[in-house]
Parts: sequence; structure tokens; C-alpha cells
Amino acid sequence: MKLFACPSCSHIVFFENVVCERCNHALGYEPAENAMLALEPQDGGWTSVGTIAPGANWRYCANYEHGVCNWLVPAERAEPFCGCCRHNLVVPNTADAAKVALWQKMEIAKRRLFYTLLRLDLPLQTRAEDPEGLGFEFLSDDPDAGQKVLTGHDDGLITIALVEADDAEREIRRTAMGEPYRTLLGHFRHEIGHWYWDRLVRDAGRLSACRAVFGDDTEDYATALQAHYANGPKPNWQNDYVSSYAGAHAWEDFAETWAHYFHIVDTLDTGRSWGFVVNPRVDQEDVLTAMINFDVFAPTTTIASIADSWLALSAALNALNRSMGASDPYPFVLSDAVIRKLGFIHDLVHGRVPADEPAQQPTMAAPN
Repeated sequence: MKLFACPSCSHIVFFENVVCERCNHALGYEPAENAMLALEPQDGGWTSVGTIAPGANWRYCANYEHGVCNWLVPAERAEPFCGCCRHNLVVPNTADAAKVALWQKMEIAKRRLFYTLLRLDLPLQTRAEDPEGLGFEFLSDDPDAGQKVLTGHDDGLITIALVEADDAEREIRRTAMGEPYRTLLGHFRHEIGHWYWDRLVRDAGRLSACRAVFGDDTEDYATALQAHYANGPKPNWQNDYVSSYAGAHAWEDFAETWAHYFHIVDTLDTGRSWGFVVNPRVDQEDVLTAMINFDVFAPTTTIASIADSWLALSAALNALNRSMGASDPYPFVLSDAVIRKLGFIHDLVHGRVPADEPAQQPTMAAPN
């Protein structure tokens, strides 16, 4: 993610900020400009001031009043929600402060997901615009009814268990599942990968091209997952998959690889914004040396450049975390096979995977 500055005083600000700590102007994110705007109140709304969109009139997203969103909507638009929150279908009870606090964490992660989706100019339809459009439900368990919420995807409907925003509970689940990594942002990136399989692979007639890379998606999904959980990961899964779970089924392989592509490009974008250069003193062969001076979202950027820079940056991030006694932020190794799969995702999001058959609608969409 890029590093933002206040248009009024040029002070560094961050994606979640709502006030500039130097000049005290209200702040809001405007996705069309990909900028934080400095705001002053006017006629019950807001006017932007400073170097970006001066004099333009805005409203905050309706969810601003709950403290969960800082995105802006042009004042003339009737839509009360921003381009991110308009995909919400079910949100927590806003009278429950504890649930709103968890929802706030959810929305921070979701807005970071949408930042990358918008930078990649990927299609986004709501459920109102398309029966299989993208929608989010943030749900809590109902012990009285014996209902337990499972995070997952179903024809564009992404359900996220609200309890996942509880750091302690999420760590318990990560440990119980034997996962090296489990975050809210990771959930969002994985689940939306299933939706984009529907949009960019299934509906776009790219099934054969995708199967050549990720395998046979017609394999019975329930049976494959049952075998995965009963028998454990595939032997030597590290050679072909980015995670052990990716080996469970072709759909999961795609979604896991999609999520990792987003992890990588967004973190490299952050590294570029901060001027990161990785140049270890002992790296005589430049294996872990990288200057992140390219636009990772540009269609001309190659997967080789992305992978080489990520190898260096992720190694540095892991080393820094270990120095603080913390776990690795990226506890994964990218094999050549995985990098090829990442290359497919890279080409897919930039429209370079040709259709290999007429677009078709299968009997099932990619699930969780």
C-alpha cells in the first residue's frame, strides 16, 4: 500500500486515519484519486482542501458514524455507502459495542482488500447488480440455536465469522488447525479468490488454461476435503503448493495462490512507498538483494521481478520479526511450481490469459 500525505500540510498519514495529527483536518480516503483528502465541514457535509481535489464536496460513507469506515462518497451521489461498504449484506448489531469493535477490525481488513482490487482494476458487482455478485455477511455464532458460523464462500456470498476478529480466538483456531498463518486479511483474500475464479476463469471460458496449472476442479470437492482432513497434507506438498491446504483441491489451490499473490503485491507496494532497499552485507551473490523501485501493479511488471523482490523483502521481514521475538510474518517458501502458479494469477488479473473455450456455467461454483 502506498504511503499517504495530508493534502493540507504534507504530514505523513495512514490509510485508517480520520484526522491529521499535525493540522487537525478531518481525513477521508477517496478511491478514484487513491488519496487521503483533507476536509473542512461545509453545509452539513465536507469540502476537500489543499493540493488534492480542492473545493470538491463529499460525504463520509454511512458506516463512518459507527467508526468502521473512513471512505468518501461524492456529495451528489444518492448512494449512502462507499464502494467498499455497499457490498455488505449483514453487519453486527450496532448497539452492541463489543461486536462493533470486532466489526471495525473486519472493515480495516476488507478496505485493504478493496484497495488492491481497485489498483488491479478488477470487476466488482454487488448482489443488487448481479445475482452472483459480491456480498459480505459478518455473523456471530448462535449458541441457543446450536449454530456455528463457518467462514466461506458460496456463489459470491462471503461469510466471515465475527469471532475471527478476536485475536486470541483466532490464534486458538490457528494452532488447532496447525496453520502457520491466519489473519483477517488472509481470510478476505482467500475467500474472494473463489469469487474471482467464478468471474475470471469459469465465466470467462478459461477453464482449460486454469486446469493446466491448478489441476482438475471437477474432482468432488467434499470428498477431496474429507480426504485432506482425514489423511493430512499430501506428501511433499511444499514442492507444488503454497500451503498444505492448497493441496486439498484445485479450487483451494487457486484461492490460496490468489491470496498469496495479494499478500505479495500489496506488501511490495508498501516497500516501494517506504523506499525499501534490501542489500545484506553478506550477500555476495545478490540472492537476497533487491531495490523495490517498480510499480508492482503495472501490467508490464514481470512475475520474475515480483518473485525476486519478494524473496529478498520477505526474508528481511522475517529476520526483523525474529529479532523482536515475534513469529515470521511470511512463514512460507515459494517453489518454482508455486511461482509459476503465481505467474498465472499475475497474467489473469492483467487479462493476459486467453479464453480457451466458450464461456460456460457449471453446475457448481467454487465453495470455501
